[in-house]
Amino acid sequence: MRSSYSEKDVVLLLKDITGMVTPQSTEEREKLIQSGKHYCEMLPIEYVPTPRYMEVYQEALNQFARPVARATGILCAKIMQKKGKNVVIVSLARAGIPIGILIKRYIRWKYQIDIPHYSISIIRGRGIDHNAMNYLLQRYKPENLLFIDGWIGKGAILTELQKEIANYKGVSSAIGVIADPANVTELCGTHKDILIPSSCLNSTVSGLVSRTFLRDDIIGKNDFHGAVYYDELKGNDLSYEFIHAIESKFELNPEMENEKIVDGFGIDEVRKIADDFKVENINLVKPGIGETTRVLLRRVPYMVLISQNDRNNPELAHIIRLAEEKNVPVTTYNLSHYKCAGIIKKMADT
Repeated sequence: MRSSYSEKDVVLLLKDITGMVTPQSTEEREKLIQSGKHYCEMLPIEYVPTPRYMEVYQEALNQFARPVARATGILCAKIMQKKGKNVVIVSLARAGIPIGILIKRYIRWKYQIDIPHYSISIIRGRGIDHNAMNYLLQRYKPENLLFIDGWIGKGAILTELQKEIANYKGVSSAIGVIADPANVTELCGTHKDILIPSSCLNSTVSGLVSRTFLRDDIIGKNDFHGAVYYDELKGNDLSYEFIHAIESKFELNPEMENEKIVDGFGIDEVRKIADDFKVENINLVKPGIGETTRVLLRRVPYMVLISQNDRNNPELAHIIRLAEEKNVPVTTYNLSHYKCAGIIKKMADT
């Protein structure tokens, strides 16, 4: 699959379905998803950021490149300790791709080892791309594979991964992420809910690649899961600007400041939100900075919750901006694992 990334940084084990799928509006997709159609059978019309939102993104990138670089270094140290120099990074498309590239570049920078990096698809409720897994296992030892994602919200993809990887002897279902506020993996750069600026945008910070797609009429039994390449967005592509901004802040021996882990698991906080706001399906509650951003970019939001301690936190400026643009109410709420959460609107109520 083509992307705006160099193959020296990542090989995408995806089928190029550019031109085969008509993108649908957010409202249309949301109604179909909530009536039972799976999100992986549709593609959204990509959000085109306003100039003001792009200003907020650039501010976020300038301000938070250092903590993300620091978390990358901490994660890489854990990866080398756990897997050693023969590790093969397998990022989960699409949010994991830029993080996998940062890991590959950091390990080359600090340890002088050029590790392989592939990206494959995993879809909640549909599973991992078994053709991509077979491709990797024909080339590498199962114990060398390590899955990578950007962050963990409430842990749905990790649960999917654990279920799927049970079918592959010798492959670990461990996942490495920059941020794990849900408290479900030790293989993280931080347990804080930090802003990873790549979460602020869609394809234009992910190699101009869409989210992954799986539908029988387009994806055959021997195909990889699919994705679209947005050639028309080439002029807006910031994928390498993001990589270079983080890379420029790499530290040899980073330590995360004030790393205090909150007791319990993020999923318990999600259940409480669902109870308090009468949300019957917890899949409509998306906790954390990355997931809240996705709700505002790709779904139909009902409300944004912001931790009482983070009302004026610059990490949330892009979320406030998006909420203003889309007329989504923002309210404070007592959060401990997360700085914010997004609640998706139940379409039957519209």
